[in-house]
Amino acid sequence: MEEIQSQSDNYRSSSSSASSPASRVPSSNFFYLRKPGSIRQPISFEDSPEWEDTDTDLRIEEGGDSINAATTPASPSLSKINSGSLPSPRVPEGVVIPRKIAGASVAWKDLTITIKGKRKYSDKVIKSSTGYALPGTMTVIMGPAKSGKSTLLRAIAGRLHPSARMYGEVFVNGAKSHMPYGSYGYVERETTLIGSLTVREFLSYSALLQLPGFLCQKKSVVEDAIHAMSLDDHANKLIGGHCYMKGLPSGERRLVSIARELVMRPRILFIDEPLYHLDCVAALLMMVTLKRLASTGCTLIVTIYQSSTEVFGLFDRICLLSNGNTLFFGETLACLQHFSNAGFPCPIMQSPSDHFLRAINTDFDRIIAMCKNWQDDNGDFSSVNMDTAVAIRTLEATYKSSADAAAVETMILKLTEKEGPGLKSKGKANNATRIAVLTWRSLLVVSREWKYYWLHLILYMLLTLCIGTVFSGLGHSLSSVATRVAAIFVFVSFCSLLSIARVPALMKEIKIYTCEESNEHSSTIVFLLAQLLSSIPFLFLIAISSSLVFYFLVRLQDQFSLLMYFVLNFFMTLLVNEGIMLIVAALWQDVLGSLLTLLCIHVVMMLSAGYFRMRNALPGPVWMYPMSYIAFHTYSIQGLLENEYLENSFAVGQVRTISGFQALQNVYNISPEYNSKWKNLLVLFVMAMGYRIIVLVLLFLLGSRKMWLLKRFKCNRDTTDTS
Repeated sequence: MEEIQSQSDNYRSSSSSASSPASRVPSSNFFYLRKPGSIRQPISFEDSPEWEDTDTDLRIEEGGDSINAATTPASPSLSKINSGSLPSPRVPEGVVIPRKIAGASVAWKDLTITIKGKRKYSDKVIKSSTGYALPGTMTVIMGPAKSGKSTLLRAIAGRLHPSARMYGEVFVNGAKSHMPYGSYGYVERETTLIGSLTVREFLSYSALLQLPGFLCQKKSVVEDAIHAMSLDDHANKLIGGHCYMKGLPSGERRLVSIARELVMRPRILFIDEPLYHLDCVAALLMMVTLKRLASTGCTLIVTIYQSSTEVFGLFDRICLLSNGNTLFFGETLACLQHFSNAGFPCPIMQSPSDHFLRAINTDFDRIIAMCKNWQDDNGDFSSVNMDTAVAIRTLEATYKSSADAAAVETMILKLTEKEGPGLKSKGKANNATRIAVLTWRSLLVVSREWKYYWLHLILYMLLTLCIGTVFSGLGHSLSSVATRVAAIFVFVSFCSLLSIARVPALMKEIKIYTCEESNEHSSTIVFLLAQLLSSIPFLFLIAISSSLVFYFLVRLQDQFSLLMYFVLNFFMTLLVNEGIMLIVAALWQDVLGSLLTLLCIHVVMMLSAGYFRMRNALPGPVWMYPMSYIAFHTYSIQGLLENEYLENSFAVGQVRTISGFQALQNVYNISPEYNSKWKNLLVLFVMAMGYRIIVLVLLFLLGSRKMWLLKRFKCNRDTTDTS
């Protein structure tokens, strides 16, 4: 304790000297605040008699479905501290005010979260965290990197990773109940948006996916979400976000991701790092918008790494974490007083959040070591002259023994002594509606994103044009059979290989599905059926255009039925290939890894397709069984050759003729049966459906494993609570 006290006194003097070279600044004047209308006037905590010192209490109306926030006198220990945040900025005239939302109280008590290591659950990410969030307020979880902010947010929302375990209690309206669908919204730090849609289109499709009913009933919901996030001026602009497509700035894109969750009108909204990758202006706009959203009654719980002074003034309550330890929970300005009481006053002209992170971020110890020699030569480098571990222990010990911690415990008791109205689900759109919405949305995306789709079609046309001109003028003699087999092999193999260029587009679709599925906006079956239905027109367009170019340049048999089979065969080949790409993309979740894997798969299938060496002559293990039977090239090429040659015959000399099967049997293995080409087409169809079933199983297993673990965790927690 003597070491802690000496370090605290040392840092108090050094921080004060940094803020004032002449003398130490009193702790009551360490932060600049502005009253409405005042300009550059330093306001201390003691100089604010006209600001009411109030705390928020919860009053639950019996028989009602909402929780109203009332004000009661603050605790005596905070009588000289402004318990509320800075007043919300005035809303400009003419702006539509979002409708009121019945929020819900959230309280968590003694939350401890462990992450599974190599052998057991040993690493504690969160250690005995306690706090609460009230309707109409914004509670901020702040701390340095890897301090447990996102983990705590996920734990409160009930969305922990399966590898984590949670001990403690979470109360919603005073009851230990799970938050049903539609009662809360969760916004990830990095969300995937559809850049080729406008803001209004994107939110409209989100409303159709999330809410039951008709579109006319959901237009008002979409407009309310647009107004709530101040996106009126950007409603008809493309979201953008990738090459060659201008769109919204990063701040507005972040607002769109939040507006997607507001479509459900949730009572509780969790946002992970709303200021992620935003500049100071966009960050201030974001927090002002969220502050206005909270004023409608919604309960906001957000995580923030760092903020400016203006943004800091918009917080209602702050939960300060460092290495999983709760160093403070309470009113925003009380946190400043807490640091001052612990011996770490915020210097004048320094952002409070910068000061907090400076005091509790262990990474600053590296900076101290780097600057040690510079300090010896140039005097005391007071802004980094502190042992961070000592500061963390001091702040934690000071908070545990403070009146702020006692006030939190008292509020938790008030919030949990009586159960309020339970949260109810608002219903979901049925699967048929979701399939139709996703299919139509994907078709609209295909028609607009020329880089992923129309450029791909142009590349197919160029490739088939090259192949067709190289193999043009072959004729129909017996001597041209081997060259024609080579042409068909090159056409099928190279065009299938070119199709892996669609991996980035498929990866983006999977990421969008993952984001929507995590919030229960979609499901695995809905996603796969919609993806199949939306890809059929585009793949058929590629198949018919490429087949026509190749068919007439190489001058295959001039029969309409044979041409239609050629087109259908190649379409099925593309459908099978897309199923393989979906499997690889779902397993890898990475563009580069998926491309390399697919390239290897295609090369192996081309080697075992029976062209470089006849199928019957391939080595039995691996190459013939099972590779030649797994490779879709085998069935596609065999069907196309049977389509071309089974009804043909070739003259040998003056009187003798041989069938097309006999002409091919020394070049490629085909079946002599007339219906064998339809059997090969059926095999391709079965493979196309089978690969998608594999994708369904993979995605379902991943999702069901996560849900099973979450249910098991909840059951274990309930058992622990009852015991």
